[in-house]
Amino acid sequence: MALRAPHGERRRVAILAFDGVKMLDLAGPAEVFMEATGAVSGYELVFVSPDGADVLSSVGARVAVHRAARGAGTFDTVLIPGSDLVPASFVTPDILQAAASLADGARRLVSICSGAFVLAALGLLDGHRATTHWKHTDELARRYPSVDVEPDSIWVRDGNVYSSAGVAAGIDLALALVEDDLGADTARRVAQTLLVYLQRPGGQSQFAASLQRPSPNSAVVRTLVELIHADPRGAHSVHDMATRANVSPRSLTRLFRAELGSSPAEYLAFARFAVARDKLDAGFSVTDAAMEAGYGSGEAMRRAFNSRLGISPRKYRQRFASTGS
Repeated sequence: MALRAPHGERRRVAILAFDGVKMLDLAGPAEVFMEATGAVSGYELVFVSPDGADVLSSVGARVAVHRAARGAGTFDTVLIPGSDLVPASFVTPDILQAAASLADGARRLVSICSGAFVLAALGLLDGHRATTHWKHTDELARRYPSVDVEPDSIWVRDGNVYSSAGVAAGIDLALALVEDDLGADTARRVAQTLLVYLQRPGGQSQFAASLQRPSPNSAVVRTLVELIHADPRGAHSVHDMATRANVSPRSLTRLFRAELGSSPAEYLAFARFAVARDKLDAGFSVTDAAMEAGYGSGEAMRRAFNSRLGISPRKYRQRFASTGS
């Protein structure tokens, strides 16, 4: 059951602003909360900065704030946006101090995009599941091993700690917060007004610009990888590849696992999926993309997309193919 503020009392939401803040990380959730303020028990938004001074956002626009973080009072919700700057650059002592001050006494903590690094640096994500933008998930997991990073999630709730992937995902998370506070009907009306999904289908892998794998070290594996990518439709069974490399299938599997972290069959599946995705991005039909990628059928490609992205190739193409296709 949603925890509701007393009748007529608005929930105080602090949004931490700082120089270099990602504008949509800040403005997207703010618009959701403001749209919801027409409902009973809406929100009071308070923009704060570490020292109370206005800040310069990622788009060069100056953002006015209400006050400094210290002494701003107690908040129901504290939201920490991210930045276009690398986390090591923007997570400064003054931002950490401001976030710690705001978090003290708050009912729930929220990070958008790389704002997760602020909560993680304060130890507020220790033992929690969390996410961030797909560009930063590996770094978050590496720098903070006590955080259970979910790289494909659009947003994550673990207890009173919430986190989201980058930019527009902050809107998804804010809608979920409104639904928790004010109910599904209010959240649905806000989503309809903003022309966005109340619950976006699929995970954030569908938005990743590219799919990266380690580069092979040995000439044997490198040659086979190049052959796979040059002709994904070719015969690339483990036996065929082992014969080409003049090694046993068992040895070939050991080499692939050591250098690429996957078996030859797993790597082939990854490569074909990457080709199919690139073809869909370029405007190919689902049938043509499946053929170019070496899938035996459109159904086989559909299973691969549903397994990896949680959506069908057709849905993916509708969202991401060239606007001229």
